[in-house]
Amino acid sequence: MPTPFPSAAERVYVQVKRDILAGALSGGSFVTEGGLAEAAGVSRTPVREALLRLESEGLVRLYPKKGALVVPPSVDDARDVLEARLVIEEWAARAVWPHRAELLPALEVELELMRATLGTQDVVGLVEHDRRFHAIVVRAAGNAILARTYQGLRDRQLTIVAAQFRRDRERIDLAVAGHTRLLEILRTGTVEELVVETHTHVHTALAALQAPR
Repeated sequence: MPTPFPSAAERVYVQVKRDILAGALSGGSFVTEGGLAEAAGVSRTPVREALLRLESEGLVRLYPKKGALVVPPSVDDARDVLEARLVIEEWAARAVWPHRAELLPALEVELELMRATLGTQDVVGLVEHDRRFHAIVVRAAGNAILARTYQGLRDRQLTIVAAQFRRDRERIDLAVAGHTRLLEILRTGTVEELVVETHTHVHTALAALQAPR
């Protein structure tokens, strides 16, 4: 069955989000509805839909009929997000343990895609596959409300993480190594090891927020 062609709103959403994560649209930048519509070759209606979606993720602030301001990343907000992530991810690590084998194929794909970014220094790709890796685990834990909450948390954190990766390229290697360790534990470790590594994984990101810029 052929893959459905993405809608105009989806195309605009994906492009603007990638530009924000890549740093092409930095915090404080203003994008207009007309400019985005012209660049994408679409009307303003799908642009508005895309901007509404980005606003719900905390990435932009809308100014109706004008455009949107790219929200500068807040370290305090990122810290709050990471602490909330920690609660959900540790819970999910225990919840998925009995059926962890079912997750391995999808997690292996995301890890290989993360590794593929090492040679290209594709920060946007790394952040996207990082998020998908963890989202697979959280969704499999079986609580739809927590899964939706978690998705929103990761969306709000994306710009902070992408900025950290661009600033400190060693963090890219550390991120891939951390996910490799998580997958190894899921294959051959114990549930307590998974919980401890999950805690360490998120705290590494928390520690990076304290690092001098």
